[in-house]
Amino acid sequence: MADLKKELNTFDGVALLIGITIGSGIYSTPSIIAGYFGSFTQIITAWLLVSAFVMMGGLIYAELGTRIPTTGGEYSYIRRAFGPFAGFMFGWSQLFIIRTSPGAGLAIIAADYIAYFIPLPGLWHTSVALSIIVMLGVFNYVGVRWSALFQRTTTIFKVTGLVLFVILFFFLLGGTPNQLGSEVAPLNNAGFFANLIPALILIVFTHTGYDRVGYVAGEMKDPRKVIPRSMVIGLSLIIVIYASSITIYHYVLGMEAMRQTVTPAADVAFMMIGAAGAAGVALLAITSAVSSINGTILSSSRVYYVMAKDGIFFKSLDYVHDRFRTPTRAIIAHCFWAGVILVVRGSFENIVAGMTFAVLIFYTMTTLALFKFRKEKVGEAEGEIFRVPGYPYVPIVYLIGIVTLLLARAVFEWEKSLVDIAFVLTGLPVSYFWLRRKK
Repeated sequence: MADLKKELNTFDGVALLIGITIGSGIYSTPSIIAGYFGSFTQIITAWLLVSAFVMMGGLIYAELGTRIPTTGGEYSYIRRAFGPFAGFMFGWSQLFIIRTSPGAGLAIIAADYIAYFIPLPGLWHTSVALSIIVMLGVFNYVGVRWSALFQRTTTIFKVTGLVLFVILFFFLLGGTPNQLGSEVAPLNNAGFFANLIPALILIVFTHTGYDRVGYVAGEMKDPRKVIPRSMVIGLSLIIVIYASSITIYHYVLGMEAMRQTVTPAADVAFMMIGAAGAAGVALLAITSAVSSINGTILSSSRVYYVMAKDGIFFKSLDYVHDRFRTPTRAIIAHCFWAGVILVVRGSFENIVAGMTFAVLIFYTMTTLALFKFRKEKVGEAEGEIFRVPGYPYVPIVYLIGIVTLLLARAVFEWEKSLVDIAFVLTGLPVSYFWLRRKK
């Protein structure tokens, strides 16, 4: 059987990280988040707090990726640390909720913005969203080189567009009245912490993506160098872009106007250069969503492939195409289930609800895996290892942050949390079948 082809370098790693992370979040979540706080100071503090949290997570994943530089990423780390059952539950959750859900939701967002240019009534809207998933599935099917090239191109376009957005602000709107000091009461009177938790969950969702760079380690030319560089460079760029964009939205619009719009970037761009600016932002949003879907297909399909290769998932998914050298059946499975979720659940909010909560559960496990691998010196005999600066304090702080967020969400939104956990636990009876069969 053919093996996966080693094609990816640091530029591809950065493009993958940015491409997955900068999806529709920066265009859709800021107005929602504004409803949970009373001032921009509180909002930017929350964003910067999550940014620091995410950077710590990126450093942890960089070390894990250099200790186990194989295709599969988190699945490989969790399976190595805690056994095949934990690895199966992670992979199952990836396919049935965590990674296919964002692809479905982002396809809907892309279709929403396409409708800015071409009316898409009813069934047409769903058809376009499904077509986006199919198109990106074809890109990934025919070769990692083509999907990586697409990832590079779309990442360059959307990063350039967001940088241009910031530059144009200084030239065209820098003299407008500063609204950063505006204050209003939160829309929900449930209390500070009850508002803070869902806001932090949304901000974390907007940053998710760094965890998937290691999924394609087996197709990197030198994963021990590519993964750490990709994490540091990619996350640094994202943090700067996000902080700049959020500040501009609030500088121009203020708290009240932010709550009344679902397209803050388009509103600011319209104030800059009229309808052409709003259209440009619509193109950026489409590109961001499509790029994120592509990156997720490219990375997550490798998890199913590795699970099948380990004998704890559908055997057919360990197939590598003789000509294209890609896990084509795993790619098809990912795209098919994303399409099912899109049709059945129907809306962006419903699709991504709880995804971040499930992700945080596995972030906890991968952080614990790091402590275990340090103690056992995993991977140190095979080559140079990237090490998390400030160990063990940095991963301890990161772990405390994850557990606190999980517990707080379970307390303040317990009904939603139970539903999310139920999705993950659907893998329990299936895991019994697969692991017993393998044994």
